[in-house]
Amino acid sequence: MQKNKNEVWAFFSSVKLALFTFFVLAVTSIIGTVIQQGKEMQYYVDTFGAGTAKLFQLLNVPDMYNSWWFISLLVLFSINLIVCTIDRFPNIWRLVHLDNLAMDVGRIVKMPKRQAFSSDLPVAEIAQAVEGVSSSWHFERAEKDGGVLFAAQKGNWSRLGVIAVHISILLIFAGAIVGSILGFKGSVMIREGGSVKQIYLRDANNSAMPLDFELRCDRFELELYDTGAPKEFTSDLVVLQDGKEVLKKSIEVNDPLQYGGLTFYQSSYQPLEDGYAIEIENETTKVSKKFFVSPGRPIKWAEESLDFGITNRMGPYAMGRYRHKIWFNDASQKPIEFWTEEGKMVIVERPDTNYTFSIRQLYYTGLQVTKDPGVWFVYFGCAIMLLGLYVAFFLSHKKVWIYISSEESRSRLHLSGTSNKNMIGFENDFSALTELLEQNDSLKLTRE
Repeated sequence: MQKNKNEVWAFFSSVKLALFTFFVLAVTSIIGTVIQQGKEMQYYVDTFGAGTAKLFQLLNVPDMYNSWWFISLLVLFSINLIVCTIDRFPNIWRLVHLDNLAMDVGRIVKMPKRQAFSSDLPVAEIAQAVEGVSSSWHFERAEKDGGVLFAAQKGNWSRLGVIAVHISILLIFAGAIVGSILGFKGSVMIREGGSVKQIYLRDANNSAMPLDFELRCDRFELELYDTGAPKEFTSDLVVLQDGKEVLKKSIEVNDPLQYGGLTFYQSSYQPLEDGYAIEIENETTKVSKKFFVSPGRPIKWAEESLDFGITNRMGPYAMGRYRHKIWFNDASQKPIEFWTEEGKMVIVERPDTNYTFSIRQLYYTGLQVTKDPGVWFVYFGCAIMLLGLYVAFFLSHKKVWIYISSEESRSRLHLSGTSNKNMIGFENDFSALTELLEQNDSLKLTRE
């Protein structure tokens, strides 16, 4: 059965189907953006009510982009694009490879965009002179209807731009589907100074998934505005493989760590209750060390013969920070006590040397973890789409003909042309070619 008589083929090649599926995908994508994804079901019950939350659960709205119906829409749109492309490709390919010398002379001399010239020179001499005209057009020649026909074209491959756009959309959809089937999303919280060997998936059971490596957080930095709102937060992460450090990176929002096919994004943080990091440096020897401490628990730095600890705290004050009372002893004289604020450095003066001392709140760093094997399909598809859109919108298929014939004892030269778009640009090209022919003394043309 012919394609134009096949109802199934006609349905899947329909532009109306493409518009419908595209509209539905756009609307559902907006819904998926407005309704937060990946939350616990109780969140949807509290926010939208029990009935709506049950409907959300039935339609898998909390994980909409991985739901069966959303993927089905992508598949339907992909089939529609494939069939449309197959259906229209033969005609596009024919236009790309069309023999412009086969054009009927009667159509050429009646085109809307044309210019006629006359000359006293014979047809053969004019044709020879035209071949010698240097221009950006590369003409082909043929004897036709008692005259000589020249044809040239530019940008014939630009008609394939729409095909490139179709292919790019299919690649992006393929990447989305591959990522949905073979990829996953998860999260993990790591205490500063701690490490993890597993993450927790975003599924109904919040399942734990072991890692093939160990991830450690050496430091977490939080910068606040004067109002106390978070300005920036970064994590110094270290990847350990078989106990050996193989990668270090400081990550922040939109600058993730990638390793082992996984991407770790900085997404949140949480203060560690009664957990603090104390950093001490001997100003004479420049030896320094970081300690993780809790109030009321003494700490010993054996190499420096130091003992210290947090004995009291007051606050919170501005931006939720506390003042801490520190007990300090280096065995050189009697122990001392002093107050210090979080994030501030103090100098502890002792008989043999001075120490710099600072204390700050410890945090858990919250990381979002993703594995998306389809992301390279998406990147490649986006590159193809940019190229295809540029070709489709900014390049055009331009064609010109020159027909030279003998009429009433004089030779006549007809210059005609057409373009599938960007008529202003074609006007400039056509005018330039017209002037080139008219100003060529060897042709001796007179404009009619």
